[in-house]
Amino acid sequence: MGKIAFVFAGQGAQYPGMGKELYECSDAAKGIFDQIEDMRQGTKDQCFFGTKEELSITANTQPCLFAVDLAIAEALKAKGIVPDAVAGFSLGEIPALAFSNMISLKEGFALVYKRGEAMNDAAARNPGGMAAVLKLKPEIVVSLCDEEAGTFPVNFNSPVQTVVAGKKEALPDLIKAVKEVGGMAVPLAVSGAFHSPFMKEASLELETFLKDVSVEDAIYPVYANATATPYTKERCKELITKQVMNPVLWQATIENMVEEGFDTFIEVGPGKTLSGLIKKIAPQASVYNVEKEGDLHRVLAELK
Repeated sequence: MGKIAFVFAGQGAQYPGMGKELYECSDAAKGIFDQIEDMRQGTKDQCFFGTKEELSITANTQPCLFAVDLAIAEALKAKGIVPDAVAGFSLGEIPALAFSNMISLKEGFALVYKRGEAMNDAAARNPGGMAAVLKLKPEIVVSLCDEEAGTFPVNFNSPVQTVVAGKKEALPDLIKAVKEVGGMAVPLAVSGAFHSPFMKEASLELETFLKDVSVEDAIYPVYANATATPYTKERCKELITKQVMNPVLWQATIENMVEEGFDTFIEVGPGKTLSGLIKKIAPQASVYNVEKEGDLHRVLAELK
């Protein structure tokens, strides 16, 4: 077996009840939830008992996902499964940084809370939306966005899936253009044009917030969404700031990791979205997702 990577789930993966099983069976997971509960009361209840609607509110989604992602990663680590590197999809990059000790749990949680607020405010000032484009190569999607003002390719997820973001009035024309060349576009239930230039105000707010955040050397290399290469201590704040208004280079990240000897990927967080994307990018890789007690036992049995 080659190298192991933990990949941290991002916004959109949340669901009611997430994290509850591991909280009850893993002391390590319980410890993370309890620490976060001290910082933001009600987070556990939102994860375990919140409604779909409640969890879809960005101000709730981001801190709850941070808690679940990090709790799962710590549960694996406590059982002796440790990664050689980590990566996180969009929001998932923040718990990945905390897990790798580049930023502390306390500052990571404060950061993710601030990030949610800043992105939500930027979306309100710059109304927009997002859509997943399927069945088309990324370069075709880039070309279509170049032709439609106010739209941008923002998540390069796999060889046949690219997410676009743009002004609300521009997206219908882009979706029509996608269909005309044989693709399919699925509008996403999000509140803004994330990872696009419309998030510039959010980026500037994070830049200010990060001035007082301490950065340490990574215990595990953290691959950055904005570059598809590992963070450095010197560029950590810059890359966090850049991430919210620049594309997520997920396909390139996984391809780079495979080239560097990673053949086992464990998705830490609710759902299997990243697992599905990785199987399309690197079908030869072993891919697992851990979100419940049975998943934890299965991974332990196969990897230890």
